[in-house]
Amino acid sequence: MIAAATLVPVATVQAAPTADTPVSRNGQLHVCGLKLCNENDQPVQLRGMSTHGIQWYSSCLKKASLDALATDWKADILRISMYVAKKEGGYETNPRKFTDMVHGYIEEATKRGMYALVDWHQLDPGDPNLYTAKAKTFFAEIAERHKDKNNIIYDIANEPNGVSWSKVKSYAEQVIPTIRAKDPDSVIFVGTHAWSSLGVSDGRTEADVLNNKINASNIMYTFHFYAASHHQEYFDALSRAAAKIPIFVTEFGTQDYAGEGANDFTWSKKYLDFLKSKQIGWTNWNFSDDERSGAVFKEGTCAGSSFTGTSKLKPAGVWIRERIINRNL
Repeated sequence: MIAAATLVPVATVQAAPTADTPVSRNGQLHVCGLKLCNENDQPVQLRGMSTHGIQWYSSCLKKASLDALATDWKADILRISMYVAKKEGGYETNPRKFTDMVHGYIEEATKRGMYALVDWHQLDPGDPNLYTAKAKTFFAEIAERHKDKNNIIYDIANEPNGVSWSKVKSYAEQVIPTIRAKDPDSVIFVGTHAWSSLGVSDGRTEADVLNNKINASNIMYTFHFYAASHHQEYFDALSRAAAKIPIFVTEFGTQDYAGEGANDFTWSKKYLDFLKSKQIGWTNWNFSDDERSGAVFKEGTCAGSSFTGTSKLKPAGVWIRERIINRNL
């Protein structure tokens, strides 16, 4: 996705949540069987938002907008999407700057009592093995600094594509020990092949993963869908996989796979109803004012200071906000 915005530094704040927040209620999460569970071994379904690329839309991650996400939307989790590739303006252009930005956003989520999902947003090129050394460097520092927090989740491969599941597995089994050496307790998410479609977008199936699971504990496998593009074949793969392995939907949209076009709320509801029934957590793409229909805010909103309510939201934003707030949906 192509956009531009002025980077807005976020101050580092060390503060523990004291109010009634998702983190204060649930504490350190872990995988128990097929579920994500809280510190009392009770399954939890996290609902929240993914940022857009922090190199483009940091202006949408200011105090007022993050306050709104935590208190008006009542989100459980913020996915911090740090693109990797140089050609996408990501981490490779300035590793120190981007690592510091992620540190800052982790602190912002922490002081609001939300879970912070650290997203190594590799997309193009799609082979995560091209970035193994850089991923180790990045995650080693993140894990070392935040190892004593109880709200960190690691998302080590956004959307592997153009590679087999076995290669994704090989990458994961190199990066996971780097994190575990610093932070042995936090949950780690691993993207699946073919843009985290469990292989479906490449004509494969979830059997690739089920027959060759990652050799690690306390991990979950990720699935992405865009409701206007990904219908029964994708839904069925998700349904079958969810009966066998722990799944988290780290990215989805109510539009087409490019995050634009008309909203398909019928298929969106079918997916989210299923996720609720299985207590599978999710983060929606994306918390920005990008011109596409998948960005929740109307264009120009992030230049202002008003983020509560629905007057600044596009139709998808209104719909997603309600699904986050109303846990009966």
